[in-house]
Amino acid sequence: MTDGKDALALLQEIAALTPAWRANRRAGQGAAPGRAYGAAEAAVLGPADWQAARAEISAWPGYRPTPLVALSGLAAELGIARLAVKDEGGRFGLGSFKALGGAYAVLRQLRARIAAETGERPSTEALLAGRFAGIAGGLTVCCATDGNHGRSVAWGAQTFGLPCVIYLHAQVSAGREAAIARFGAEVRRVPGTYDDSVRRAAEDAAENGWTVVSDTSYEGYREIPRDVMAGYAVMAAEALEQWEGASPTPGPTSGPTHVFLQAGVGGLAAAVCGALWQSLGEGRPRFIVVEPEAAACLFASAAEGKAATIGGDLDTIMAGLACGETSLIAWDLLRHGAEGFMTLPDASAPLCMRLLAEGMDGDPPLVAGESAVAGLAALICARRRPELAEAMGLDAESRVLLFSTEGDTDPELYRELVGRTAEEVRAAGV
Repeated sequence: MTDGKDALALLQEIAALTPAWRANRRAGQGAAPGRAYGAAEAAVLGPADWQAARAEISAWPGYRPTPLVALSGLAAELGIARLAVKDEGGRFGLGSFKALGGAYAVLRQLRARIAAETGERPSTEALLAGRFAGIAGGLTVCCATDGNHGRSVAWGAQTFGLPCVIYLHAQVSAGREAAIARFGAEVRRVPGTYDDSVRRAAEDAAENGWTVVSDTSYEGYREIPRDVMAGYAVMAAEALEQWEGASPTPGPTSGPTHVFLQAGVGGLAAAVCGALWQSLGEGRPRFIVVEPEAAACLFASAAEGKAATIGGDLDTIMAGLACGETSLIAWDLLRHGAEGFMTLPDASAPLCMRLLAEGMDGDPPLVAGESAVAGLAALICARRRPELAEAMGLDAESRVLLFSTEGDTDPELYRELVGRTAEEVRAAGV
């Protein structure tokens, strides 16, 4: 490490940070023990939704489940029974879990357009072969993004032959812009925040007859974000199978007891929560949503009891989480699915990135981007604070599942924050 700190020193520095915690106990909401997955939740994400997404995505060229990595050394240091991280850095070569959502929603829109014009429901093979290129070329998709979602939409559009326009707000790095443009999308910069770029994309789409493929929902716009979430849920289904496959005694009492997961607008968090809730029922894990303190719209939603919007410049190093407006459908699920909400200062991100790169007591080094590690930071802070650990039921028997949702999607920033390139980190584990 460039500063000479080993894994234990980094862990201690993370644990010294000051989080904010809000239990989800407002009247009419909260994760009551034994609460069934109800009609309101199924309207957001039902089993058929994510099972169909998995059947489709698993047939795409280049598909393979991303690894679930055991971090036994860190688990022992934290005094918990098991810790595993789903490493999304290799997903379809795009560097993040977002590859699952945006591209799947693009495909769904193309299929719907073809069905409306021809009455056919084409196979993926027919679409990849360009059989309906004329229809695809007349369907322009667009979205606003912090980087990773736009990359997925652009990749999906290029794969299936659609024109694509991506909107970036002021804080998105040049490296992320270049990664999107590489897939042939037109990139447009918008002054202001992510939420400003969302509004601009919607306005331009309405004017030009384009289709917005967004990962956030708002009044009158729900179906496409549901498709995006269904794609995200594939990651949770993979993780559960990998977890059970690695367990000496698979079953409802050996699954994860806790999930700490970072959130922006809430779509990812809701998708993972929903898939695990449906799969495990009463045995589902406690679900804690984590945000940067400068962009905590879900934390505010828990306080207000409804999907909330926050102001400010939303300036956080965790660029993929810099969102001020809660997705309506995500909140419909998380209002009863989440145990609680945490926020953390920006300093947590580079510390956790370096901790994973270093590895604790023989753990394999992992490459995780700045928006991928808030869940890990929350776990460390909670375990080191008796009052938080007690509130969450986090103890020596706990089995924790985390999701490292991106790799070095901005390679230059990764090198700056970690002190090594991703290639150097990976080479250290060989």
